Amino acid sequence: MSISLHAIASHLALRAGRVLQFLWSGWAGLAAICLLAAIWQAGHETYGPFILTSPLETLRVIGHLVADPKAWSIASLTLQRALTGFLLVAGTGSVIGIAAGYSPASMRLVTPLITVLMGVPPIAWIVLAMIWFGGSDATVRTVILVSALPVVFLGAARGITTRDRLLDRMAEAFGAGPIRRFLTIGLRQTTTTLFPALALALGTSFKVAVMAELLANAGGIGGALADARVNLDIAQALAWVVIAVILLIAVEYTLVQPVKSEIDRWRHAAQPWGVKR
Repeated sequence: MSISLHAIASHLALRAGRVLQFLWSGWAGLAAICLLAAIWQAGHETYGPFILTSPLETLRVIGHLVADPKAWSIASLTLQRALTGFLLVAGTGSVIGIAAGYSPASMRLVTPLITVLMGVPPIAWIVLAMIWFGGSDATVRTVILVSALPVVFLGAARGITTRDRLLDRMAEAFGAGPIRRFLTIGLRQTTTTLFPALALALGTSFKVAVMAELLANAGGIGGALADARVNLDIAQALAWVVIAVILLIAVEYTLVQPVKSEIDRWRHAAQPWGVKR
């Protein structure tokens, strides 16, 4: 009983240490936000409120939107579209990329197709998706899929092709089967390239979702930006842009980063807390 309690206490202490380390690393991000706000304020003072409203005025408009239930439904619609599109991209791109990374012949076959997808601008996919699906959720998700899939595919495939094969052989010598070797060695080594690709795909998902909503008149934050453009309301437009960025950051640090931290524990196993060698 005492051994199990000691193990639980050690596990909780380790978790608390990682949480504190993660929170402490947020100071750098906060400093970057303050720097951006300072540059924003300088632009406001230089060009005036008609071109660029002040950060404080934008925050005031955001406060009014937060108090409006309709604004919540607008933001949640964009969040739902971007998040489901990102999950579709993450799942499909990771599976195809990992499979291609294990098969050089498949990699040579799929790479030209990925190059073609990367060469087509998102605006062209939006036009095609509008013709195919109209102003529906399928339009937004389709554009997210074809725009962000190449990045995740290349990240996953690159992680597999650059893995340390000597670790595979060592695990095989100790009796580990193919599935166990993949889960404990191969998959973990993809994080170096896969998670930066997922972070980029997440940002692309939100940007493409807003752009598709604006051009397809599909509601959401893109539709709200279209209304702000018609009314020449700079503060309203900037407020919606800030809200979209806040949603992006919230999803990244509640979905992508925790998973990355959990999988990457082995990289920090030999490091004392807070010290990097």
